[in-house]
Amino acid sequence: MSTQIILPRMLQVGENASHATPTVLASLGCSRPLIITDKMMVQLGYAANVQAVLAEQGMQADIFDDTVPEPTVASIQAGVTKISEGDYDSIIALGGGSPIDSAKAISILGKFGGEMRDYKFPRVVTESGLPIVAIPTTAGTGSEVTKVTIITDETTDEKMLCMGVGFMPIAALVDFSLTLSVPARTTADTGIDALTHAMEAYVSKKASLYSDTQALEAMRLIAPNLRRVYHDGADKEAREAMMLGSTLAGIAFSNASVALVHGMSRPIGAAFHVPHGLSNAMLLPAVTEYSIPAASERYADCARAMGVASQQDSDEAANAKLVAELKALNEELKVPTPEEFGIDKEHFMSLLDTMAEQALASGSPNNNPRVPSAEEVIELYKELWA
Repeated sequence: MSTQIILPRMLQVGENASHATPTVLASLGCSRPLIITDKMMVQLGYAANVQAVLAEQGMQADIFDDTVPEPTVASIQAGVTKISEGDYDSIIALGGGSPIDSAKAISILGKFGGEMRDYKFPRVVTESGLPIVAIPTTAGTGSEVTKVTIITDETTDEKMLCMGVGFMPIAALVDFSLTLSVPARTTADTGIDALTHAMEAYVSKKASLYSDTQALEAMRLIAPNLRRVYHDGADKEAREAMMLGSTLAGIAFSNASVALVHGMSRPIGAAFHVPHGLSNAMLLPAVTEYSIPAASERYADCARAMGVASQQDSDEAANAKLVAELKALNEELKVPTPEEFGIDKEHFMSLLDTMAEQALASGSPNNNPRVPSAEEVIELYKELWA
């Protein structure tokens, strides 16, 4: 049995990797890029820095900064309109997961038209849109190296999973120096998101020897450094480890798929506008504890890779330490409960059936070592209030 590995054509990692943008575009035969980003990247000067680097090589780039957290059909359409009105031959996706996910969708719709719903899973998108050079500014989503994008249909509050090689960026420039200004809350949420990617890729039923190597190394990089960057955002050594760990975790889950945490996370984000990494963090301890009986050895490997258990620990002892660590991590990084986030309990409970249905329909729970029924998904949601 063989495993198909899908990656960006070019991957550049390290401090100031983003400075290679004009060289990469030139190698693709592109000279008229549109920078797709958000207003924070503009305010911080990151978008202007990319423009300046391009200008040194005689390239001009316009900016579209109307992407939103947890991108929606409407926000994507605004970008498609911008693309259709200009003579652009490529896209520079600058920012966290939301701008990069937005760029992926805009790349496809801008070239082929239609509606976002036309591209939702189970359709697998193999068409090539406008080439994307992704420059991540958070250590979390791994979107720069994945063939997936998540777009919310605001009319139904459904987070649509869209996937296929057509959504994979042509190039990813992974520059940890762009994360030094990321605030603690975002650092925590995106960091736990990356840890979740690595763990779920490793325990996924679609895992392979290749994805295992990426997932385990990602956990080794992320686990000892997440607290460090949360408490000291200027810690360059820890930021560099987190950035590479996030990218490796992205490669792992892009090629092994995510599982139950992500399946249950999307409906929470869609219904209550909880940032994706934060809803993952809320769910990770409970879902891990639920799943361990079906993959005890694999979860124990996670505990050892994260440095919370030793080789001398039995699998049972390692898994107990793993669950304890995930709960302690949430506490130290001040991950709120749904109630603390401001979600109304009665509203939450009234949507349990709908959220469980959406979670299972995403397909991600089928990759979990222990595949839940709708009733079990509902009980796991209820645990968030315990």
